[in-house]
Amino acid sequence: MLHYDEILRPLSSETLTHGIRVRTESRYVPEKSDPRNRHYFFTHTIWISNEGAEPARLLTRSWRITDGTGYVRRARGSGVTGKQPRLEPGETFTYTSPSPLPAPIGHMRGCYHMVRDNGELFNVFIGEFLLLAPPQLN
Repeated sequence: MLHYDEILRPLSSETLTHGIRVRTESRYVPEKSDPRNRHYFFTHTIWISNEGAEPARLLTRSWRITDGTGYVRRARGSGVTGKQPRLEPGETFTYTSPSPLPAPIGHMRGCYHMVRDNGELFNVFIGEFLLLAPPQLN
């Protein structure tokens, strides 16, 4: 069930944690969706930029994905899209991943677990963003 506060969430987010900026953007993909069978296909694109003074490597990711019915799914794993990018200061890594849902609306937020060259471990937060199919499909 759609709640009013979900309508107010943006389709993108931007956070800065420990010198690492994470920008997100979601997109509905109609050609891969089948609303009659409760299959809504989204993608999310992520830009990870090292704005700090030291290199950092992304080790693992943790996501919290909530669909419009209230079901929460957690996704964890090594790296992103099969990679564990190491970012020098000033570098950006970009990737796009699928986000299929059984509902026309949902939202995601998460965290990257990263390490500096000196072994310092730290978390980088991924701000919450909305996954939303066009209203005529709901």
